[in-house]
Amino acid sequence: MTVWTRLRDHRLWSGPWPALAAGLAAALAHPPFGVLPGLLGYALLLRQLDGASPERPLRSAFWRGWLAGVAYFGLGTWWIAEAFMVDAANQGWMAPFAVAAMAGGLALFWGAAGLVYRAIGRKGPWRVLVFAGTFAALEWTRGHILTGFPWNLPGETWRAGSWPSQAAALVGAYGLTWITLAIAAAPAVWREGRGGRIVLGAAAAGLVALYGYGAAVESRPLPEGSPVAVRLVQADIQQDAKWDATRFARIVQSYVSLTAKPYAGKPADLVIWPEGALPAAVNDYLAPGTWVREAIVDSLKPGQILLIGGYRYEGPVQAPVYYNSLIALRRTATDLEPIGVYDKHRLVPFGEYLPAEKLLTAIGFKSLAHLGDGFATGPRPAPLRLSPDLLVQPLICYESLFPGLARRDPEVRALINVSNDAWFGVTSGPLQHLNLASYRAIESARPILRATPTGVTAVIDARGRIRPGASLSLGQSGVVDASIPAMGEVTPFDHLRNGAFWVLLLISMVASARVWSGKTSSSIARLKELG
Repeated sequence: MTVWTRLRDHRLWSGPWPALAAGLAAALAHPPFGVLPGLLGYALLLRQLDGASPERPLRSAFWRGWLAGVAYFGLGTWWIAEAFMVDAANQGWMAPFAVAAMAGGLALFWGAAGLVYRAIGRKGPWRVLVFAGTFAALEWTRGHILTGFPWNLPGETWRAGSWPSQAAALVGAYGLTWITLAIAAAPAVWREGRGGRIVLGAAAAGLVALYGYGAAVESRPLPEGSPVAVRLVQADIQQDAKWDATRFARIVQSYVSLTAKPYAGKPADLVIWPEGALPAAVNDYLAPGTWVREAIVDSLKPGQILLIGGYRYEGPVQAPVYYNSLIALRRTATDLEPIGVYDKHRLVPFGEYLPAEKLLTAIGFKSLAHLGDGFATGPRPAPLRLSPDLLVQPLICYESLFPGLARRDPEVRALINVSNDAWFGVTSGPLQHLNLASYRAIESARPILRATPTGVTAVIDARGRIRPGASLSLGQSGVVDASIPAMGEVTPFDHLRNGAFWVLLLISMVASARVWSGKTSSSIARLKELG
């Protein structure tokens, strides 16, 4: 018995451990961990699905896919527990249940993908394409069902701005998910004769192509940026401080003092405060004559535009309707002039609204928003015009996860991403969010101006790279002064959206037909032998 055979047949490879290890390895490949060899976890997962119990193969495949998903999403979303610890006395008890429910619920998509893959069959090395197609299709489903939660798509494993990530401009994050899965799973079939070697060679060529395309893109300099100067404000206000009414004046002072900080060069045309900057309704603190309004006016220069993230309400006082909004204000000679409002369209389940509200409220769950029934849904994202020459596309927090959410508009100069990542403390969550949001820059070839209360605030160029010296990391207080980076050319993804992704899924369907045909032929041959 060879060493390889002994390793292959070792009892360690039975039971749940290999599937859990596969999911954990794949999760570790994502930033901020960045252990790219962890992508081989997908090859291990394919082998585990192939080795599902012959007595109950579909049930076994679902179980193995689900276990891999639990490990993957457990590591990828554990930071949500921090949000429940902000108000630990009332909501801390929900933290472990929320993490378990999140990981276990999202893992159902991987379980379903494992079941579908195993049902099609496991004949021939080109089944790698079946694996890539089934998992990519279920990842697309995860990003769209109910409100969707496309966190840490496999295609977003590559650090945004790196050479492989540039392929998102061609095929989007979902298309890059298919490509990443196909390449990463290929080593699972390398011992399967000539066909296996061809598949592995094709995967290696695909990996070289990813890096080569990215290198070619980054070798072409972007044109000069806009003369529009911006100031991003990060006051480092922790989320628990916002529930303390005695700290309100101090929070306001933090933002206005940073906003009024002297400029080293040209004063900003545009000042951006993050989502939920001030812990009160915009209607109240911006009402005429309030001290907060006056303080904001004094912090700005005439002609400057302020974008401020906050919640607002409409309707009667007895039954107000709340929106999570981005409000645009222009400083006039003596006051503030409202020039636009953007209301968040994609709301965070449990954070901003409560799914199955009657049931969950009855057992004690409440929205983290602390606003009665939570927020109402705004219209589909549309650009916001700040001046005749400046059209921007806001994306509030969670909305930056969705490829192609905002409608295409060639006049948009930049994406504005305001986010309240203070909910998640100093964890991997804000760093992952930065990486995922940066993919929207690559897909659209538009820079991103990103403002958060505690980090990471950054200016991101049209290729998903943070501009040198234009960021504030977790726990820092300060401002980022910069000019809006240049736009890139219209990308294939921006023009076709997920068209390339559907073509890739069609390739998987063709491979599925070949695999299924091979499986059927083998079954018929065995029946003839028995006959």
